[in-house]
Amino acid sequence: MLEKKEKVLLKKAATEVEKAKDFTRAKNKRAAIQCLKRKRLYEQQIEQLGNFQLRIHDQMIMLEGAKATTETVDALRTGAAAMKAMQKATNIDDVDKTMDEINEQTENMKQIQEALSAPIGAAADFDEDELEAELEELEGAELEEQLLQPATTAPAAPVHVPAGRQPTRPVTTRPTPEEDELAALQAEMAL
Repeated sequence: MLEKKEKVLLKKAATEVEKAKDFTRAKNKRAAIQCLKRKRLYEQQIEQLGNFQLRIHDQMIMLEGAKATTETVDALRTGAAAMKAMQKATNIDDVDKTMDEINEQTENMKQIQEALSAPIGAAADFDEDELEAELEELEGAELEEQLLQPATTAPAAPVHVPAGRQPTRPVTTRPTPEEDELAALQAEMAL
């Protein structure tokens, strides 16, 4: 609307200039001056309309900024309310209680697993120290037997290990340098 009014005023100002030129040619100085005064009045109105338009644009920018600020504040309020609601739902006492329950359940599970892995029946009656001692005796007897055999004989039979203590792979014993030396001496004496 202001732009239309400005266009009309510009046309009127241009018309007054044309009239002033016509009066100047007609040697009517007084009428030409009156036309120029009206032109200046129109120009003042045009300037005033430009100021109004500038104020309106400035106000629109301020309103857009205020709207953005209001939306931002509303979003912050909504976020703060949501955080407050979440904090009400999970307070530190509840978190501590939950962690205590988890730790208790973990401890219970460990106890259950230990109970299930404990030997039962005949296996529970075996004394581990006695079994270790028996194993050492067998190994000692095997070593003694190997030392007494001549070097030309076939390797000794595998060592018998009690049930429940079977090795996962076959046990091979490599003769020590002393055993090799003893075997060599026995071979010489047998000659």
